[in-house]
Amino acid sequence: MNPATSRGALCARAALLLILMSTALQAQDGAPPTPAQLAPPKGARLVLRAIGKGDQVYLCKLDGSRYSWTFKEPHAELFDEKGKRIGRHFAGPSWQLEDESRVTGKVVAHADAPAADAVPWLLLAAVDHSGAGLMDNVTDIQRLNTRGGKAPANGCDAQHVGEESRVAYSADYLFFSR
Repeated sequence: MNPATSRGALCARAALLLILMSTALQAQDGAPPTPAQLAPPKGARLVLRAIGKGDQVYLCKLDGSRYSWTFKEPHAELFDEKGKRIGRHFAGPSWQLEDESRVTGKVVAHADAPAADAVPWLLLAAVDHSGAGLMDNVTDIQRLNTRGGKAPANGCDAQHVGEESRVAYSADYLFFSR
């Protein structure tokens, strides 16, 4: 067997093993498996896991002849796995750490959350960076294990146009680098 082919086969097997191990760990934690369309690109390595807690902010708007709550922005604090505040998540969507490094992403894939009242799970690609720090090399972001955050089902009408509604949510954010 050609050494290059052998290395390629080994890398492919290692990647598959990592995916299977990750799925097994999620199953042990009671978390649903991550949908395939939300997998980070091949070769991506996890650089940070953060827990976001805050609100999804919606604005009451008239769209044609229908009133509806329209997503405006997230407003959340980021915590490490020990519960220490490490940054914030805000419009962009952007994530900024205490070291002042920031990444802004663009949604490239989504999947419905297992819970009916939870915002979708996402895969985002980094489109902008600022500051020097841990976010410098982030290329991909996952939003998983969401709880809450969906737009209100009612309460948006002619008397409430322009008003905001904040809906509590939490999510796991995984930041990857290639």
